[in-house]
Amino acid sequence: MTFKSQAPFSHPVLVADIGGTNARFAMVENKTAPTRMCGKTATADHADISSAIRQTVLPNTSEHPRTAIIAVAGPVTGDTIPLTNAAWVIEPLRMIADLGVDRVIVLNDFEAQALALPGYQGADIEQVGKGEARPNATKFVLGPGTGLGAASMIYAADTWVPVPGEGGHVELGPVTPEDFEIWPFIIKRNGRIGAEEVLSGTGLPRLAGAVSTWMDMTRDFTTPAMITKAAEENDPVALKTLQVFARALGRVAGDFALTTLARGGVYLTGGITPRIPQFLTDGNFRAAFEAKAPHEQLMHKIPTFIVRHPDPALEGLAAYARQPEQFAVDRRGREWIVNPATIPA
Repeated sequence: MTFKSQAPFSHPVLVADIGGTNARFAMVENKTAPTRMCGKTATADHADISSAIRQTVLPNTSEHPRTAIIAVAGPVTGDTIPLTNAAWVIEPLRMIADLGVDRVIVLNDFEAQALALPGYQGADIEQVGKGEARPNATKFVLGPGTGLGAASMIYAADTWVPVPGEGGHVELGPVTPEDFEIWPFIIKRNGRIGAEEVLSGTGLPRLAGAVSTWMDMTRDFTTPAMITKAAEENDPVALKTLQVFARALGRVAGDFALTTLARGGVYLTGGITPRIPQFLTDGNFRAAFEAKAPHEQLMHKIPTFIVRHPDPALEGLAAYARQPEQFAVDRRGREWIVNPATIPA
């Protein structure tokens, strides 16, 4: 069975992952072609996405794209789509006019991450702890990067269904005695501590500030890179910050695994994850993930993975570009076509 409403795309298809910091682009020239990377640039270096494509992509390809499938860091709610953590506003109708493409589809960035999950194999992922992924079972992806992204991939009616959301903004409270001492020093946002306020590139320095106050040690870590570098040099504040970070990430990942019953596994992506593998594999992340009484035995069976694929969102979009009929993606309100009479139905 396939999801019949998924119309095929006109190739070549340009796929783009537009994050809060960087924009990455690749081309899928036909249904059987491999994904071909064709550019990466900082969003701050361009006024808008059309400018970035003209300067970064088009000079590097002889194929002019007919379809563009874009993943953005933020909800898709209309004809103008502001990014959550960057200054760009995506305007699909303007993209059609500027770039001469026939069709533009805009998805949530973690919906794109979810589209990649069924295709991972071999070195694409590294397992953390025990557990075994059940075939065709729900998968969940969680990614601390500029923000904290989250999405589910559910298998139903012989079809993979990506389910995006804003799970990165769930509440994050203290659990261990150490947490209860550190949490009062975390700066709140509108009176609350959401997961993204700690588990993200913007949140990690906030957590480090709380840890340094708790340890009565002065530090001025303003970026995640400063913290990971200091940890490599055995700075006690940086080390404790990343230990607390990994433990909190394990708790949130475990919450989502329970919520969705993700027997197909929980997958960690995002810009921070590959920079702190030793803190995710030392046992504390997994212990926090499994500590979900009364369901410890269930959690023990659910696997967790670090995603090692270098461009997971692009690969998810490319999989969709090749075989849209394999995925139940709701295009309503997220697809713009220049002239429906000229495009395959």
